[in-house]
Amino acid sequence: MSFSLKNILLAGTALTLAACSQPADSNIGSEQPAADTEAQTQTSDADQMVNPEIWPDQQSAIGRDEAIEARIADILSQMTVEEKVGQVIQADIASVTPEEVREYNLGSVLNGGSSAPNNDNYSPPEDWLALADEFWLASTDTADGGVGIPAIWGTDAVHGHSNIVGATLFPHNIGLGAMRDPAIMEEIGEITAREMLVTGLDWTFAPTVAVVRNDRWGRTYESYSEDPAIVAEYAPRIVIGIQGQPGTDDFLSDEHMISTTKHFLGDGGTEDGVDQGSNLASEEDLRDIHAAGYPAAIAEAGIQTVMPSFNDWHGRKMHGYKELLTDVLVDRMGFDGFTVGDWNGHGQVAGCTNISCATAFNAGLDMFMAPDSWKGLYENTLAQVEDGTISMERLDEAVSRILRVKLRAGVFEAGLPSERPYAGQWELLGSAEHREVARRAVRQSLVLLKNNDGTLPLDPSLNILMAGDGADNIGKQSGGWTINWQGTDNENSDFPGGTSIYDGIAAAAEAAGGSVTLSEDGSFDDKPDVAIVVFGEDPYAEFQGDRANLDFTDDGPLETMRALQAEGIPVVSVFLSGRPMFTSPEINASDAFVAAWLPGSEGVGVADVLMAKVDGSVNHDFTGTLSFSWPKTAVDDVLNVGDADYDPLFAYGYGLTYGDEETIGDLSEDSGLGDAALVSLNTLIVAGNANSPWRMVITDGEGENQISGSTGETPSGSLSVVPADYEAQEDTSIVTWTAPARFYISGQPVDLTRQTNGDMVVEFTYQVTGDATGSTSLFTECGTDCGATLDVSGQVADLAGAGWQTSQVKLSCFAEAGLDVSKVTVPFGISSEGPLTVQIQSAEIVSNGGDADCNL
Repeated sequence: MSFSLKNILLAGTALTLAACSQPADSNIGSEQPAADTEAQTQTSDADQMVNPEIWPDQQSAIGRDEAIEARIADILSQMTVEEKVGQVIQADIASVTPEEVREYNLGSVLNGGSSAPNNDNYSPPEDWLALADEFWLASTDTADGGVGIPAIWGTDAVHGHSNIVGATLFPHNIGLGAMRDPAIMEEIGEITAREMLVTGLDWTFAPTVAVVRNDRWGRTYESYSEDPAIVAEYAPRIVIGIQGQPGTDDFLSDEHMISTTKHFLGDGGTEDGVDQGSNLASEEDLRDIHAAGYPAAIAEAGIQTVMPSFNDWHGRKMHGYKELLTDVLVDRMGFDGFTVGDWNGHGQVAGCTNISCATAFNAGLDMFMAPDSWKGLYENTLAQVEDGTISMERLDEAVSRILRVKLRAGVFEAGLPSERPYAGQWELLGSAEHREVARRAVRQSLVLLKNNDGTLPLDPSLNILMAGDGADNIGKQSGGWTINWQGTDNENSDFPGGTSIYDGIAAAAEAAGGSVTLSEDGSFDDKPDVAIVVFGEDPYAEFQGDRANLDFTDDGPLETMRALQAEGIPVVSVFLSGRPMFTSPEINASDAFVAAWLPGSEGVGVADVLMAKVDGSVNHDFTGTLSFSWPKTAVDDVLNVGDADYDPLFAYGYGLTYGDEETIGDLSEDSGLGDAALVSLNTLIVAGNANSPWRMVITDGEGENQISGSTGETPSGSLSVVPADYEAQEDTSIVTWTAPARFYISGQPVDLTRQTNGDMVVEFTYQVTGDATGSTSLFTECGTDCGATLDVSGQVADLAGAGWQTSQVKLSCFAEAGLDVSKVTVPFGISSEGPLTVQIQSAEIVSNGGDADCNL
């Protein structure tokens, strides 16, 4: 069955593709069972908005199989309650052992973005396969009289099997959207699945089918487009590549695996582009824009798992939204797989914690992703089944859904992961055939924004200078979700077989008798004929990539380009980014400007297009066009085709080819920010909440937990955050330590040199309540193994019970203690061994009042 976006939009809403491109309407401890029951009755603005009748009424491409249904019934009849509860819980490999999978009969494991065998992100693929065997053997062990249901292993293979050293890395979704090529999406899905099967995994948490409407969002690069039409067209094709063609023997065969569409629903439309924030779209826009990828993924591709989103819709978290998870997704859209939560996402539902959330389960969440909270969640969920908070009927429904997917995927008969087809065929990881597909995707994803005087393509026989920190940096060109969660601290040697953009340019030049000099700062001895400057955003993932605006603030590349042009050297700029950004100064300083997005491991694909053949003819032309509108100012963060006052610098669908002779004149370099950017970055906490783009984070050493809605707790319970009233309702946060843990404000690296040189301070308003006997420090950070700490233990103890305080600590104190103020990622943090309770109202960087020093 073939689906277009037009015929998945239902009844009575006669919408066209153009209408679908209209912007969202922005106007519109242990939990006790009693608390969960109460949470289910809570209402919000959205409760009155859900009308399932307006959503697509359809069926999954995969029908029920009588033999499978009979087998599900037979398995269920043999399972104990404990085994059933185990099936609905997924643990992270960093927090669970094979023996625990056996003991608790867990249904699944995952490796989070920075989890890997041996706690080593660079573990060889052999170790992944060996661990997969261990989990399979443990889960299928029936020595205790259990049923022995195979656990399945899931991972975020969002641009190839990107956790594995040596795997093929494709361009991130934003680049794929620029290709306008649905057919290659199936190839990408097939290759990703094949390379995952080599290492014994069963399941990828991909594709992301978000429709991003605010480019400040840190996950913009995980979206194909701001236009729902592209997302609707791409979603089923990549799912079919991963899972196989429904209705054929190829579906979930030995060559394919389980796929996930995420994040249901509205993740790309949160206010101000805040990750895990609030989506305030109307229900019609939620359906026509943000849900665009789901109907076809279900009805055409038979998607087997769907992941609810962290965001809320009009104040209600998706993990607990029964009207959408059950009434819409299952009953109307016909989804016939199982839902799997996001990282402790259930813990953000009203009335819930990470270790207890019957509300989410009763709403239609079939499998909890409880990476580090799984054991407490297992115990509480079992108790809630036994006391009736969760009915046996609902538990059986969820387990049946999980078993149905496992049976369809053939995991019961597949045997040891190491004995399956493709397993251990290491030559398939990053094979030449796979890399060629990725290289082709890179070529097709590039968008030419400027090419004055026919600067491109370049004659490969020229003397070429390559500058910029992205020129010879495979990690930077690959972005986040690469080997580790944030994609940081990776060297070129971590990408065996991969090519940087420099590698590709140098190879083309060498073959033609030209020369290439690599000089990051653009300096040279012999004047080059042309310079290529490769620069852009450093890697990030999820909320770490949220921004206050779209201004590209690194002036280093701009200075390099201007200096080169001043020498009469033509400049070709290659911009690496996870979103369109305000780069008008950089475009003005370039003779040619290419949006390369995040191309992945095959940088040679960039060279394929930039360099001419030896005879001077075009090698590969530019074919990519913008799937996201390019902003005219840094505050054009909500800029989508179809907007009433649509005024981009480069419109959706724009992209030059070598046949075009368009000249781009001087562009306005007014960012539109004034002092707004500085004010936003300097403001860290307002009314007890982190101020965007900063995020409030807590950790007890077992991973970071972002605080959403001023409420959160570390897995061990050693640190908790709850909202409290001071001068207004919930205008502060109470942070309580019972054991060693850290509370801090985190974000993308910012340069605070100006603030530090200006003798500015971190000013915060707070009070210390109760005992404060543990060692306590203020800290700042500037990346991995970079930061500074100030011991304030005695001062905090003296302030216990002394009421509200406003303290100022000079930024220069942290600089003197080792902070690199040019790349601050944590401008404010408190570390304590506990016990300690601090109520915090605000924190900001302000001018020194005159008395500030290195003490509170």
